[in-house]
Amino acid sequence: MARVLVLTGDAAEELDSMYPVFRLREGGHEVIVAALSTRAVKLVVHDFEAGWDAYTERPGHQLPVDLAFADVRPEDYRALVIPGGRAPEYIRTDPDVARIVRHFFEHDLPVGTICHGPQVPAALGLLRGRTTAAFPPLRADMEMAGATFVDAPDVVDGAMVSCRGWPDLPEWSRAFMRVLDGTRVPV
Repeated sequence: MARVLVLTGDAAEELDSMYPVFRLREGGHEVIVAALSTRAVKLVVHDFEAGWDAYTERPGHQLPVDLAFADVRPEDYRALVIPGGRAPEYIRTDPDVARIVRHFFEHDLPVGTICHGPQVPAALGLLRGRTTAAFPPLRADMEMAGATFVDAPDVVDGAMVSCRGWPDLPEWSRAFMRVLDGTRVPV
């Protein structure tokens, strides 16, 4: 089975992070989690509550980290996942994250983005001409990055699979597993 790299950091959304890790492992894939350092990252729980105009955020579990970004050899992996939450906002500026993410796009390898995850390839100019989902308030950001925004739970553009957030994870997971397993859905 495939080795899959997950890029994350503190304040990544808990479900966006843990669900794909467990789903990929359930599917027989080896999952390696990378962050700025090898200490466990502190996840957060985002929820939608009545009376709030935005989502709420509470502390979540910790996610063990296997490798620091600087030590990642992207050629050792078949696919990449970038969970959402606030982590993409700051990991997108890391030069090693740029090196890693560019590798996957340049080699047309499977890339999964969840919720705020598309902020990383957007900041690197990698979404120009592509179709993506993201957390709906990011629509303008995605369009400014040159992408076509689609408000859907499982947007497949070639080897890239994206979704709006954790409520979409069942649909996103099915689509990402099809792409990873080589049975891509037509664009």
